[in-house]
Amino acid sequence: MNWYLEVLKKYVAFSGRARRKEHWMFFLFNIVAVIVVATVDLALGTFPLLYPIYFLAVLLPHLGVTVRRLHDTGRSGWSILFGLIPLVGGIILIVFLATEGERNPNAYGPSPKPSAAY
Repeated sequence: MNWYLEVLKKYVAFSGRARRKEHWMFFLFNIVAVIVVATVDLALGTFPLLYPIYFLAVLLPHLGVTVRRLHDTGRSGWSILFGLIPLVGGIILIVFLATEGERNPNAYGPSPKPSAAY
């Protein structure tokens, strides 16, 4: 849960680097939250009302952590646009996001992972 809240605190931070754990834990908690919000929305009979509000609320933090994750792998944030390529773009983006980050400082800043963990 702390990873989710940390990303929300960095609401529109597109600079710097993010660890794999930060990105994927945010993704996991976001999926759980989407399921809960959609279920509540359906139970109240207001679908679609709460879901789009939640989606818009976490859109920028999600883009921010994804761009920072790409920075950790040494790629530009514009690499997120690979996701727009039909059929293979999403797969390419998942591979980029799952790749281990660079151990040394790169053009986007120092490694977010403590050096003792390597």
